Parts: sequence; structure tokens; C-alpha cells
Amino acid sequence: MIKIDSYEYYYNPEDGKYYIRKKNNSPHSLKKLKDKLNKSKDKKNKGNRSDDSTNKVDKLRDKVNKGNKKNKSRDKVNTANETNKSYDKADAVNETNKPYDKADAANETNKPYDKADAVNETNKPYDKADAVNETNKPYDKADAVNETNKPYDKADAVNETNKVDITDYPLYKMSIKNNHKHPIKVSIVMPTYNKYHQTSLSLYGLSKQTFPHAEYEVILVDDASSDNTSNILKEVDVPFKFKYIQMKQNKGRSSVRNIGINHAEGDLLIFLDGEMLAPPVFIENHYKHHMHESNLVVTGAMHYEGVYTFIMPDYNKDQMAHLKELIGRDPEYRRLYENYEQTKQHSNVPCPLVTKEDIDTNRFQRLSFPNRYFLNSGLKHFGERLEGFTLPYIAFLSGNVSVRKANLKKSGLFDETFIGYGAEDWELGYRLYKNGVQFVLDPSTVAYHQEHGISKRKVKEQWGNHYRFVNKHPHIDVLILSLEWKELPFMHMHKTLVEYNQLEERFPGEYNEFKHAFRVMLFRIIEYLNNGQPVTKLYDLPGGSEERIKIIQQFETLRPRGFDYLASSFEQIYYL
Repeated sequence: MIKIDSYEYYYNPEDGKYYIRKKNNSPHSLKKLKDKLNKSKDKKNKGNRSDDSTNKVDKLRDKVNKGNKKNKSRDKVNTANETNKSYDKADAVNETNKPYDKADAANETNKPYDKADAVNETNKPYDKADAVNETNKPYDKADAVNETNKPYDKADAVNETNKVDITDYPLYKMSIKNNHKHPIKVSIVMPTYNKYHQTSLSLYGLSKQTFPHAEYEVILVDDASSDNTSNILKEVDVPFKFKYIQMKQNKGRSSVRNIGINHAEGDLLIFLDGEMLAPPVFIENHYKHHMHESNLVVTGAMHYEGVYTFIMPDYNKDQMAHLKELIGRDPEYRRLYENYEQTKQHSNVPCPLVTKEDIDTNRFQRLSFPNRYFLNSGLKHFGERLEGFTLPYIAFLSGNVSVRKANLKKSGLFDETFIGYGAEDWELGYRLYKNGVQFVLDPSTVAYHQEHGISKRKVKEQWGNHYRFVNKHPHIDVLILSLEWKELPFMHMHKTLVEYNQLEERFPGEYNEFKHAFRVMLFRIIEYLNNGQPVTKLYDLPGGSEERIKIIQQFETLRPRGFDYLASSFEQIYYL
């Protein structure tokens, strides 16, 4: 065994380092060196590391002695503190003859050498040293949460952004993105069918809402589309909770909306068609009405705005002519249109006009146009709350309308016997109206309808559903809508209904034959349209029949008694 007294430490002034060598008449004994090293060790044990740069021997760490237990020669020990390194690498002595780490001998601020404590100088809420040891990864940006509209801490969001929760049901499959636990206030129910391009833009618009993203969800119900709608789930990057429900078979608008309602977490429901482009304040303006009143239906559909976001191959001639007129407002849109004109013979896919940037800057509005059919047909005279209007339920248009879930539970959901397009929303609106719900028209809740081709099948579906409506509710305030077929304005229908009710009040027990004939004719208009037969001879009686004579006699007294609208409406359908 080698005796320790046979070796000594010596200092080389040329490189400022210490070495071990065999003892050879050294003027300094090894014992003296060891005493000095022990003094340095004592100082370290007391937690007080010296800043004495003149005594370099004191800078040796106590672990120099420990590392020499196996009599293995030491490599270079560096006593210089290079630029305030906080971690004491002398504590991490390599016990297997690896090059010795540079010892940090100077603590310039008299602070403990614990790196975690040094990190604490910036008041960070966690011990960075522990975090690094536990994960070896950069720490999550939990403190850098976006304070405006971020639904949960970013640390949680990182784990959930790409996560999709999938549940398989007998009729459909539901996938959820951003499935956080924050309470949802508003649920947007969006049915869609084969409108992939428009729906993608609609979801982008909903991601730009001023309403807190953590407090609303979008439930997109895909009614078994055959286009690329199923790609939306993996393509969209949205900040809100997103539920994508993919039907296994086409079930119709009423059915898919009800499925959306059943999966809605919010107390407030907004029904929005999949091709509707919502401005940033859309949800906020709907929600504010319901904050202090619980018995409302709010609609922006009466202030209809259309927009051409794509050139669709199935546009009809009127739509193409209208688009060409709007294109002139913007040189870039005109250029896109001209390129389409040159290549349309070789393409059967939509040509994009509006980009996401156009939505951000509102440039898309140059391709928009208003349609005030309902307002110009008379509703504008009754104000925001339709005071005195006898047909307020027609404001329940499911393309853009909001109502509390509790009101639906009371009145019932959409009637699923209504298949295809039309009247399923009016029928639900009628039940809400009968249960005392107040209807509100608000232009600030408008959304832009992205125009698409019009299917000829819709006309038949519309009359078929209207026929179900009058069959289910054969009341005069539903039957009166049949006059729309005669293109009479809603104001005319309203005044006709007002006079009909006044007739019953002022003359009870009279005009029975007239009133019966009027109701039958209104019903038959829809029945004949549904059957595809000519709308004529709606109440055909033999010329000399007693009933016919009474009807004519009663009719002739209407105008003298001030029932002009009622007389006019009867006249227009009786003599068909």
C-alpha cells in the first residue's frame, strides 16, 4: 500500500493549478497542506464559503480528500469561478477517476450555492431546480396563460390541445376537442350536411368571438355528409370546446338538432346553421339579452345578410348574375372571378373567394347583401319585441336564434316527424309562443348566410312540412300562414287575423258558415301544394246550395262592418 506521507501537493505558478507528486525534499510538509484543506472543509460545513481570492489553497473542496480514498491520482482541479456559475460542480465529484469538475471557489454575493434558491430571486412560484430534475424538460408556461379568453391554464391546455375524446353511440359517434371542465354558459348547436367549405369558415368565425372561449361550446352535428365534412375535426384549431357528432345515417334537421341539444352543457342554446358566418360580437350580443330575463327567444334572422364566400358550381343563373354585380366592388375579388370564368368548364369544385384574413378584416362584407323580407313584409312596424304582432313565432328561424334550455324542456324539442327542409322551426316557435315566451329581434345578433346552390327538392319538402304543421296545429293563427302562398305580406296576414278574432268577439254565434269555409280553404291550400295538385276550387259548392248562399250573404256584410282585410283575404282564395 502506498503511504500518504510519500506524496505531496505542489502549486505550479505557470498555470495556477495544484498537482500531486512523489515527495522529494519538499519545503512544505503534506501535513501542513492537509491542515489547510481541513480548514477549508470546516468553513464549508458551516455554510460560509469564503471569498478570499488571495488564498487559493482555501478554495479546495472537502471532497478532494474523499476522492483520494482509493489512492487514485486526481486530474486538474480548477479553482477559478468563471462568470458567476451558480451550481457547485465540486459537489458532483466523479468518484471513478473521471476528470474533476471545476470547483467554484467564489460566492460573490454571499448567497447559498443552492441553485433552486438562486432561481427564487425572480419570485418564481415553483422550484425550478426540482422541476428540471423531475422532468428534464423546459417547464410549462403555466404563468404565461393568455388572460383573455383562455379556458384553462396553458399547462393543462398543452396536454389537451391535441387530445380527442371519442364516444360511440348507436346512431352516431361523438368526438370532443378541448374537453375541459370549465362551466359552459352557451352551447351553439350547428347542423350541417354536405357544406364542408362553408362550415370550415363558420367555425373560424366562431373562434374569433369576444365572449370568453372557456364559457361556450360548439356542437357540430354532421348529418352523414358525403363530402369532406368529416375532415373538419382534424383540420380545425379552435379555442373553444368543440363537439363533432357524426351521424351514421341521415336523420334530418329536427333529429340532429335534438341530438345536439341533448349533448349541450350550456343553459343558453344558440341554433346556428352550419353555413352561417358569425361576427365577433355574435355570442356576446345573444347572451346579454338572456342575462336578466329567462323567458326570451332572440333572433338575428329577421335582419338577414347573405354573402358569397365561394363560387359554387351549382349556383343558378340569378345567383351568378347577383355575384357578378357584387364582384365589381373589389378588384381582387373581380380577378378571382375572372380566373374562374376562364377555367370553370374544367372544374366542378367550389372556387374560394373569401379567406380567413378577409374575415379578420371584414373585407368579406364587400360580397354581402341584405335581405329584409320579413321586416319589409311588415314586422318592422312592431318594434324589437314585436309588440302586438299576432304571429311572433315566425321569428323562430333556426338558422340564427337563441333560447334557454329550460324553455325547450317545458315546450318540447324539435318534432322529428318533420323531415327535410322547412316549418320545423316555426312549429317549435309556435309551442314556445303558446307557453308565453317573449320574442326579440336584435340586428346586432345578425350572422352572414354563406350562399349555396338551391335544391329544387327543398320546395316539396317545405310544403310537406308545412302540411304537418297545419295538421298538428289546425288553429287560425297557424292556418293564416297559408296566405303566404298568395304572396300576401305578413302585415296583411296579421291584420286579417286581428279582424277574424274581432269578428268572433263582436259577433259570437254568427258568421259560422263563413268562418268554417275560410279555415277549410286555408288548410286545403297547403294540402293541395303538398299533393302536387292545382290550388283551385278550394270550397266548391253547388250554385244553389243553402250553405253557399249563407257564405255569400255573410261575406257581403264584412266590409260595411270594417273587416276589410278579412274580406280581401277570403275573396282572394274563394274565387280561385
